Amino acid sequence: MKNLKKRRRIQVIVLIIVSLVLSGALIGYGFKDGINLFRSPSQVLAEPPAPDEVFRIGGLVLDGSLERGVGEEIRFVVTDGGAEVPAVYSGVLPDLFEENQGMIGTGSYVNGVFEATEILAKHDETYMPKEVVDALKEQGVYQGEDEAS
Repeated sequence: MKNLKKRRRIQVIVLIIVSLVLSGALIGYGFKDGINLFRSPSQVLAEPPAPDEVFRIGGLVLDGSLERGVGEEIRFVVTDGGAEVPAVYSGVLPDLFEENQGMIGTGSYVNGVFEATEILAKHDETYMPKEVVDALKEQGVYQGEDEAS
């Protein structure tokens, strides 16, 4: 009787461990496409990501670089003061997207151009995403308050 209880207890523990490992694997697989790493333009040029890797890039839209093409295609350059990455986006830009303002884009780096699938712009006069502020501070270009809102 004692041996049967011990065996049952071991089976339950093994079943729980297998369930936890399987759950962890499924959660990791589910998040695989949902995690986008942030990179500054300097980091993108220093270690270019693979063309199929989706990531977020942030910085300032370089003054004088915004070009509206045929249809909805927009070309611009993202900079952190230390490096510049050309970018292209097809779609409708946020109303507050403009030159010399902070932005974050999601997309991939293909043949030396960041191909954005989503563009986020600052939402008021004082806000800039923390990642962008950190990247600009790293290059010694940030000229704002000590802390981002």
